[in-house]
Amino acid sequence: MTLTAAATTEPRLSKPVRLRFKADWGQANLTRISGWLSQEIGDRSPAGSEFSIHAGRGGADAVDALEAGLVDIALATPAAAARLLHDGSGPAGRPAAPWLRALGKIAHRDRLVVAVDADLPVTSVADFTHVASDLIIGTSQDDGVNAIGLAAHLGLTLAGADPHELRRRGTKFLYDERPFPLVHAFATGAVNVLIQEAIMMPAWQRIADRRPIRYLEWGDTVLNGFAALGWPSAVVEKGYLPSLDRDLLTLDFADFVLLCREDLDPEVAYLATWCMVKTRRAIEGQYAHMPQDRTPLGYPLDPAEMRNTPVPLHDSARQAYDDLVGEEPLTDGLLWT
Repeated sequence: MTLTAAATTEPRLSKPVRLRFKADWGQANLTRISGWLSQEIGDRSPAGSEFSIHAGRGGADAVDALEAGLVDIALATPAAAARLLHDGSGPAGRPAAPWLRALGKIAHRDRLVVAVDADLPVTSVADFTHVASDLIIGTSQDDGVNAIGLAAHLGLTLAGADPHELRRRGTKFLYDERPFPLVHAFATGAVNVLIQEAIMMPAWQRIADRRPIRYLEWGDTVLNGFAALGWPSAVVEKGYLPSLDRDLLTLDFADFVLLCREDLDPEVAYLATWCMVKTRRAIEGQYAHMPQDRTPLGYPLDPAEMRNTPVPLHDSARQAYDDLVGEEPLTDGLLWT
């Protein structure tokens, strides 16, 4: 069988497409996922098709870009935040987006963790109010877009350590859009409280190099408050982070969600989902050199989990998952394996 003949068994778009993705800042996982799908969809599209990846923030800006018609597929993280954006519920402060649909979910095992300088006389997040004037908290801004900032500030509020009251009592906040400058700031002592994610990345393994640290649980009031919004809790296992001497119950910050509008062309939605399922070895191979518990993109990907999205699936995406039940992924011509 020739390669051309083999390709005819795969779905193809019937007309050229101009497909626009909304990803992250440029160097992280959402851009890599967008590049993977751009190539795989492009290989199955007519001549004249065009693909572009637009830098983004991986938060509410994904939904804004879809609503404005600026992009066709947008990626957001974590999955729990995408649910809030669809429902218009909780602290997002946004109207519901009933037109929002998903193509799938890519595994990303992550947590939102609170770490503090061990010299601080605190044993819980609620204790921050007692030492407010001594605190410099490194986290992300709660600006209506950044999901880290949204979760961190809501968590503080639910714990009884309202950020506005902390500031009034002398707490300083150091904000950054991305986790890594703040993880570095905590490691070097520029901040003495860190509320951040991306815990699988190497920078987290250096946070206790210069002085003792410890980790705080959010507490039942916070976790129950998030659970009421459909936002789950999760555990960081003992020893996963430096000086973590017990299992740590904290907030889940897992998974990348591919979002679209309900009116996305059914052919495009079907093919994009087909490519996610059938060509998943192409993206897995880009992360397979990392241990499975340290990779920012979980592998092997499981189509049953990929379709388990926090917002409703696009009808054509659901059809693609149904059609592909039990099928093995493609393995020919892989770049990274």
